[in-house]
Amino acid sequence: MRTPRSNRGVALITALLIMALIATLAYTLKWNNSLDIRRTAVMLNRDQAVQVALGAESWMMTILRQDLEESDTDHLGEIWASELPALPIDGGEVYGEIIDLQGRFNINNLIGEDGEIDEEALEQFQRLLIALGLDPRFAGIAGDWIDADQDSSFPDGAEDAIYTGITPPYRTANQQLSNANELAALEGMDKATMDALLPHIVALPGYTEINVNTATGPVLQSLDERIAATDAERLIAERAESGFTKIADSFNGLMDPDDISRRLVENTEFFQLRVTVRVDTVRITYYSILERGPRGDVTPILRSLGTT
Repeated sequence: MRTPRSNRGVALITALLIMALIATLAYTLKWNNSLDIRRTAVMLNRDQAVQVALGAESWMMTILRQDLEESDTDHLGEIWASELPALPIDGGEVYGEIIDLQGRFNINNLIGEDGEIDEEALEQFQRLLIALGLDPRFAGIAGDWIDADQDSSFPDGAEDAIYTGITPPYRTANQQLSNANELAALEGMDKATMDALLPHIVALPGYTEINVNTATGPVLQSLDERIAATDAERLIAERAESGFTKIADSFNGLMDPDDISRRLVENTEFFQLRVTVRVDTVRITYYSILERGPRGDVTPILRSLGTT
């Protein structure tokens, strides 16, 4: 038979175990409750950040509409080309910029209306790659990636026969690109090449001309084989921030007159808005491609969060 003293010992141990279980349960409930509160706060802050980004998009659309009313040219001296400084919002800040996408080479220009590779655009892309110190064969590889057939272009093409032999295997897009980052899937493409190429290329729907008032130096150099790096530097210095006074005069002798009127413009239809919003510890980067019609109507055609 147990003695009264041993019974008291068992009761004490039992009481301590119960208290330990209660303390553990209380701590677990408190921790889970803190996590739920934190998750809810993060979700609310993220939703607020997205709404702020959409508000910034609406504001920039208004700026682009007003810009077309005031001027029929687009250049780097206009208000839309200025970076949006950091503006305070409730619990954080918002800042961003607008980029003229027609100052870049449109990858989708590689395919003509007939669905075949456009040789003129292919040669321009090759010159752009050379100007950037990159392998010009990527032009032919990109053309095969976009065109609808499975016939490899000579000598630089690559179709499904190449990509299905890679681990893991995949197939060519065989259609226009919606994002220039898709070129990362090209045969032989590496990160260093993509990093060098991305500031000078874009994927826009259909054929687009080059706005020479905002084009990068390598893009200007890619317009014709007669345009050297020194010519591109001179053209950039000449246009300054207010754009070219007369495109035909500035490019006279560097391009054929027909090419100047057919391939070069001084206004833009497509812009990219990049907005970064911080609310408390939540930070998002919002991208929106905006298409501005001839009457000034501005429409978002592609939106994304966290990627270009």
